[in-house]
Amino acid sequence: MQTQLADFIKDTPEGREAEEILRKCVHCGFCTATCPTYQLLGDELDGPRGRIYLIKQLLEGHDVTEKTRLHLDRCLTCRSCESTCPSGVHYSRLADIGRKLVEERVPRHGMDRVVRWALREFVPRSGLFGAAMKAGRLVRGVLPATLKDKVPALRPAGAWPAPRHARRMFALAGCVQPAMAPSINAAAARVLDALGISLVEAPSAGCCGAVRFHLNDQEGGCDDARRNVDAWWPAIEAGEVEAIVMTASGCATQVKDYGHMLAQDPAYANKAARISELTRDVSEIVAAERDALLAVIAERPARAELGKVAFQAPCTLQHGLRIRGTIEQLLTAAGATVTPVRDAHLCCGSAGTYSILQPELSKTLRANKLAALGEGGAATIASANIGCMTHLEAGTAKPVRHWIELIDQRLNGLPA
Repeated sequence: MQTQLADFIKDTPEGREAEEILRKCVHCGFCTATCPTYQLLGDELDGPRGRIYLIKQLLEGHDVTEKTRLHLDRCLTCRSCESTCPSGVHYSRLADIGRKLVEERVPRHGMDRVVRWALREFVPRSGLFGAAMKAGRLVRGVLPATLKDKVPALRPAGAWPAPRHARRMFALAGCVQPAMAPSINAAAARVLDALGISLVEAPSAGCCGAVRFHLNDQEGGCDDARRNVDAWWPAIEAGEVEAIVMTASGCATQVKDYGHMLAQDPAYANKAARISELTRDVSEIVAAERDALLAVIAERPARAELGKVAFQAPCTLQHGLRIRGTIEQLLTAAGATVTPVRDAHLCCGSAGTYSILQPELSKTLRANKLAALGEGGAATIASANIGCMTHLEAGTAKPVRHWIELIDQRLNGLPA
């Protein structure tokens, strides 16, 4: 795609990156076939190719309007288009650049501005979010449906094994998961403990930065990244941990991008790049220990049968991390019957804060996804990201669990 960048962006790091991305696009349109919003709305500007044109016009100095912003807002950043693109167009990074510039040129007003500010300031603060979640559970029965959907019932976390192995890894607690589903990291710790790995959390690490970054407070997202780098670096530098484990695929995608996010920060660039290299989704760790897992499964009589399970692959897992089929194989090894899911590449509609900011589109995508997940007769839905889990759980009576909880259930039974 021929591009003539305007002077305001031409010689900046963002401008050079955007131009490189734009030049890879050959207008083929393969991306529109796998774009959830294009499939729902049928508007070229609500698909990747149309949004690329909008961002190109912005970067070339043309005027932008609220309509431009609306089409970019409707994008889920699911990255399905990146998996489809034969030319390797890194659309998500172009979208980040474009959204930030549009936000600066077309300021938000009214409730739209207030809600986005509240999400940026509230969600990443785990203490504040946890207090609100606790209060919400006390009055959950009388909450309006829209709020009740965001307050899942608390499941017992069970015991977290004390560190006892030579192999040690960090886990990220994150911002919302400790309050919404503390059972996930605890289950991961028990499974990895059975595989000879101790999982620990660094208390001063927090939100991965995705919430602020994707709400166009990119500097705030980078500040969150710097805090986590500072929390993890002493142990990494001392060789005390071999990996940083993520049990939320959305966080894994973000932390794996720290090297890019902080590449222009001389104080953090090298450290951030190293942390990106060490970051693993928990499925990568368990899959690498598959023989040990099979041995543990063989040793322990089934404490619970998993039955039929439908696995919802989060977009951050399959399109961001490019991990496909791994978790389904692990669930099968643990005794589950994993049912096929139609259109598994499509987003469930959660997409971070998207379900709050674009509720109608989000609920339509959720209904479509739940219909596909239910076609195989599965009794349980499994996922790999807390946002997807909460979103799906609000639309179905079936239990929705993190897949690592199901592996833990097979090995250890249900937490007391």
